[in-house]
Amino acid sequence: MLPKSGANGTDITEFILLGLAETPELWPVVFVLFLFAYLVTVGGNLSVLAAILVEPKLHNPMYFFLGNLSVLDVGCITVTVPSMLGHLLSHKHRVPYRACLTQLFFFHLLVGVDCFLLTAMAYDRFLAICRPLTYSTCMSPMVQRMLVVVSWACAFTNALTHTVAISTLNFCGPNVINHFYCDLPQLFQLSCSSTQLNELLLFAVGFIMAGTPMALTVTSYAHVAAAVLRIHSVEGRKKAFSTCGSHLTVVAVFYGSGIFNYMRLGSTKLSDKDKAVGIFNTVISPMLNPIIYSLRNPDVQGALWRVLTGRRSLA
Repeated sequence: MLPKSGANGTDITEFILLGLAETPELWPVVFVLFLFAYLVTVGGNLSVLAAILVEPKLHNPMYFFLGNLSVLDVGCITVTVPSMLGHLLSHKHRVPYRACLTQLFFFHLLVGVDCFLLTAMAYDRFLAICRPLTYSTCMSPMVQRMLVVVSWACAFTNALTHTVAISTLNFCGPNVINHFYCDLPQLFQLSCSSTQLNELLLFAVGFIMAGTPMALTVTSYAHVAAAVLRIHSVEGRKKAFSTCGSHLTVVAVFYGSGIFNYMRLGSTKLSDKDKAVGIFNTVISPMLNPIIYSLRNPDVQGALWRVLTGRRSLA
């Protein structure tokens, strides 16, 4: 998939990523910080995944989705950070056109699956709290697998649509991307041809891919909140809210950063603020997710401790 010729007859075959710091003296500091963040993120998420796999108490739908989310977090940070670290080591910031589109495809694929999985987790909490008598039937292992498969299918369609659409644009210069990975807003700004249709496509597909899941999530938790408020026991309310609080925190961070990044195209010039949002999306959020989910969950904490110490569960 090669770029089309621009108005001046030239082609852009590679892009230059400026990265997070343009000053060479800061590159070692950035490298160390992001290498540490990458190792912590991968280690934390794989530890949560291992705890879910070995702990019988965690073999239920909520933790099935959480295990999938941990895999996605590892994938999301792996798509962006290792390549950035490689650029810092080699002092080469050039990215071939095809590699840029490949990175864009996999990033949107993983983020899309993440979006749908968060919705599936909200639906799971709705069934567990509001429909406990039908929970085992409505959230059977077959339903869980189907929700994951549908999430991947929808996200694949979304990522492929944007990748094909961006490949139809002309890039004739400049080729400098003020970011540390390839994404749609930055590529739109470098295109020689009109990006109006691409931006409309991003808004339309974004409404389906993010708006609908967000509406379903809000609806699910509105029912959950109403059900929890009807619980007379203070301890019962606290336990119900604690099981949902972690997920709501992750959802708020995910959608908040996503809306800032993609729903304001054409309104302002992209700046260093977008790099900060990019760090939040690709580094901080995947790194915090295992902490958020395990910090207030004694079952996950116990399972993690047994994984780290090599002990087996008595259950």
